[in-house]
Amino acid sequence: MLTVLKAVRDRARAALPDEVWGWLQATADAADVDADTVAWEQLAIRSHVLRDVDGADPSVTLLGHPFASPVLAAPIGYQRFVHSDGEAATAQAIAGHGVPFIVSTRSATRFADVGAICPDWWLQVYVFRDRGLTAELVGRAVAAGATALVLTGDTPFLGSQTEAGRGLDTRSVHRTNLDNLEVIDGATDQDPTIDLDAIGWLHDISGLPVLVKGVLRGDDAADCVAAGAAGVVVSNHGRRQAARVVSTAAALPEVVARVADSVDVLVDGGIRDGTAVLAALALGARAVLIGRPVMWGLAAGGSDGVASVLSAVHDDFVRQLGLVGARNVEELSPDLISRCEPPPGR
Repeated sequence: MLTVLKAVRDRARAALPDEVWGWLQATADAADVDADTVAWEQLAIRSHVLRDVDGADPSVTLLGHPFASPVLAAPIGYQRFVHSDGEAATAQAIAGHGVPFIVSTRSATRFADVGAICPDWWLQVYVFRDRGLTAELVGRAVAAGATALVLTGDTPFLGSQTEAGRGLDTRSVHRTNLDNLEVIDGATDQDPTIDLDAIGWLHDISGLPVLVKGVLRGDDAADCVAAGAAGVVVSNHGRRQAARVVSTAAALPEVVARVADSVDVLVDGGIRDGTAVLAALALGARAVLIGRPVMWGLAAGGSDGVASVLSAVHDDFVRQLGLVGARNVEELSPDLISRCEPPPGR
């Protein structure tokens, strides 16, 4: 992990109440929160030498649009629990970073306010038991300028997370973007009956490309693409859904092999430095998402804190891009990656 991220994490821990910190770091069955980081650390770089890498270009193309960096923030809800400015502060940092902001269904900030700050934004979607509420929420996001949807597919219901954070008032957050609607108990619970048809349904009601997040298998990725997905996000939900789940570093190559020729593949889970970003892109991902560290930055310093986290990982990636002998992301390939022994002390 980058030294700057460790310092930001420490400041965030000091700034946040125990229940908020517990909720942010929680995993299913108290799984090791750093397990996915360790998996990326076990991938080593086999660099080229004597390559002209002056002015290495880190830009990427996602859904047909160019962006300045492959380092994005993962969607996380309830951000006002972490900082009083919540998603507005995160949006400001991401707008300056030159990438899309993926806004959670459970945003504590109104979509219109987010869109006014960061015009290029995607909505992460949970399909509720009440499909009408889901459709209304998506419609409001489209009206506020959302340019893509990211359907979270690995949460038919919540996994067995630790009890930390149970005291947080989450009901008020649902009211943020579902105001003036009748919301009864259970209506905004995830719908355990959703299947691949949800991809086409979301596209039909929004007119937007739909990515599916939470994919860990090549066959599932292929099924999602066949059902109309414009991309997939390899993700294990930060181990919040299942404890003994495969690492995203291990799952990525199989997914890439099945669908990367036809759609964009993104990946999250434990990515904490530029070497992990480089490994992910060399293995075929188009971009990475960073979750908890962005919230550490938000807690530690609001918008400036988020910007410092994204910049630290991005700058480290640009450095590693040159060190590996590549001038741009298109020159990254799987032969640059090798497995190594776990770091000392792990």
